[in-house]
Amino acid sequence: MKRVYNFGAGPAMLPTSVMEQARDEMLDWNGMGISVVEISHRSKEFEALLTETDELIREVSGLPDNFEILYMHGSAQMQFAAVPFNLLGLNPAHKAAYVETGNFAQLARKEASRFGNITIAASSEASNFDHIPELDVSALDPDTSYVHLTSNNTIFGTRWNQFPDTGKIPLVADMTSELLSRKLNFDQFGLIFAGLQKNLGPSGMAVVLVRKDLIGHALPQTPSLLNYATFEKNHSMPNTINTFAIYIMNLMLKWLKAQGGLPAIEQLNAEKAKLLYDVIDSHDFYIGSAQKAHRSHMNVTFNLKDSALDKKFLDEALARDLYALKGHRLVGGIRASIYNAMPLEGCQTLADFMKEFAQQNG
Repeated sequence: MKRVYNFGAGPAMLPTSVMEQARDEMLDWNGMGISVVEISHRSKEFEALLTETDELIREVSGLPDNFEILYMHGSAQMQFAAVPFNLLGLNPAHKAAYVETGNFAQLARKEASRFGNITIAASSEASNFDHIPELDVSALDPDTSYVHLTSNNTIFGTRWNQFPDTGKIPLVADMTSELLSRKLNFDQFGLIFAGLQKNLGPSGMAVVLVRKDLIGHALPQTPSLLNYATFEKNHSMPNTINTFAIYIMNLMLKWLKAQGGLPAIEQLNAEKAKLLYDVIDSHDFYIGSAQKAHRSHMNVTFNLKDSALDKKFLDEALARDLYALKGHRLVGGIRASIYNAMPLEGCQTLADFMKEFAQQNG
């Protein structure tokens, strides 16, 4: 058996120790002689696991008590509908403002437009989403129910380094590709959601961190399983929850805590990204996709000066056990996704390969 350095954007790599523990406990979890994927979600043992996961999220992230933790089906894209269903009712005008910084921000805006009056508050589409646009908060309609942004853009390799102050208008952030990769001030947000498949576990579920006063305003047509109040009332189990996803997330949170928590992982992520950006900036062989002031620490995107060499680069990288470096189909080029579980050694190995490849082919 071998393990490659997996730079895939998601489902992403998990720490080897987490995978090994899941393997070892697959047939006998918690000494019960049964797998966690077989156990009833209504059992006292699973209830204890779910409650412990709540506590770990609060401890690791610093989430305050005025936020509710919800575990919901459908990963992040289901929240593109759930957010407008639950928050447009905060104001009779049913208005929301979206900041477009990439493909997923656009998808979220298009989905929300089916349910209310949705405007584009700012966009960087004109420059192919190579930066985070300025948001003029003073221009927001005071009747706006919420402002939506995508905090990190996996396809285009940008991120918000500073979040806007939207005042009394709740700020909603899709943090799928970076939740628990850096410290946050939760006072800035009304709602944060993230699919699990980057830093938190397997695909198919989302965690929603929502201020409690924002629950209970759903539009009348909101489906029960998209209503935040339904999940709050039932501890996220109005129906059968994904028990395996909760189990893996629990292990991931314990792993993150053991690494030193958010302060340590944020510093490590910055070091990993710097290794790759330093190579890009020191070789005209590589062209970074994102403007320097807006670069992501989770998704390093770049192009080769000669795109005809892309396949050779990817083939030779794979031969070095550097896996899944092909850029998204919308933009091409190269993308290295370096989420929490990617070790520093993986980024160093990729950086060394990039230098060597540039020397041999430049």
